[in-house]
Amino acid sequence: MNKLRFIKDEGSAFYKELNEQIEQYFTENGLQKTGNAKMFFKIFLYLGLDILFYVLMITSHSVLAFYVFYLLMGLSFLLTAFNVSHDAVHGVAVKSKFWNRLLFSLSFNLLGNNAYVWGKNHNESHHLYTNVEGSDIDVLNNPLFRMTESQPLKWYHRYQFLYAPFLYLFYSLNWFFLRETLMLFNLSSRTIKIKIPKSEVIKLVLYKLLYVGYMIVLPVSLLPFGWPTVLLAFLLNHFIVSILLVAVLGVAHLSDYVSHPVPDAQNKLSMSWPMLQLLTSVDYHAESKFLNWTLGGFNAHAVHHLLPNVCHVYYPKIIPIFKALVKNHKLTYMEMSYGESLASHFRFLKVMGKNEHLIPTQYER
Repeated sequence: MNKLRFIKDEGSAFYKELNEQIEQYFTENGLQKTGNAKMFFKIFLYLGLDILFYVLMITSHSVLAFYVFYLLMGLSFLLTAFNVSHDAVHGVAVKSKFWNRLLFSLSFNLLGNNAYVWGKNHNESHHLYTNVEGSDIDVLNNPLFRMTESQPLKWYHRYQFLYAPFLYLFYSLNWFFLRETLMLFNLSSRTIKIKIPKSEVIKLVLYKLLYVGYMIVLPVSLLPFGWPTVLLAFLLNHFIVSILLVAVLGVAHLSDYVSHPVPDAQNKLSMSWPMLQLLTSVDYHAESKFLNWTLGGFNAHAVHHLLPNVCHVYYPKIIPIFKALVKNHKLTYMEMSYGESLASHFRFLKVMGKNEHLIPTQYER
């Protein structure tokens, strides 16, 4: 991974004042930045729903009930990842470091994905160097998609905005079966190489086997529906989860509004780190209490990137502070409706499939 250096610019003063005002808000209200009673309720709610839907699925008496509870279980797992796992990896779901680590490890590993690989690289790569190829682990070099100007433009890329929705169906299956497995052999579509400790390699294999066991093998063994029915439920679950994952996360950084900065020969970017976060993130309905509750703050991506040490349940209260400071410092904050952000995502795919270079669309509000 290329470690980058930043400069000081107008974003630096903004970020300093933002932190000061956020600290003032929490001090004056006698609050901590980690989860409050609402967050504790969400933790027990989502983990409880995970268990409830699994028990109902594994004791189903009809195929219809089996499918309903299987898919509800998958949705609950995803909401747990949004609302619990993500805050836990940043150490803000609860106050205790031990419980944050445990919550993240269990909720992530039990979904068949390796918590160490994702957690370490999410914090040390994606959050530090957002959208910078060779430094941000989430910048892909998948031959079927062209996401950066440095990636070769193929004839079929002009259709990527059309076939993308179909391929998005396989996002979580690719993550589970291929992405992490290929990482073991340094064969990955990621633009940076990942070294996995031997102990984590063992965990990766064991948890994937456990996941297949309780998601496929156990239902086939205990229920009278047969393996084709269970396998179809497994695939449908992953299709739904994949579409929702891409729908929630893909529009934040893959947009014709955002920048894809390129460092100079000395690995230096021509902007500050706070400015990078503002230029590479699109938010939608950032102050929505409903989306904050269901998506765990992922709709307020810029705020999360700038303040990862704050639990998402506080976002509706601190976003007005953030917006006022952005305006005072005459900076650009990209917030729009979800429909606009989705349209921007597909415009990005279309432009990257036809043109060698991408000139970001000017954001105006």
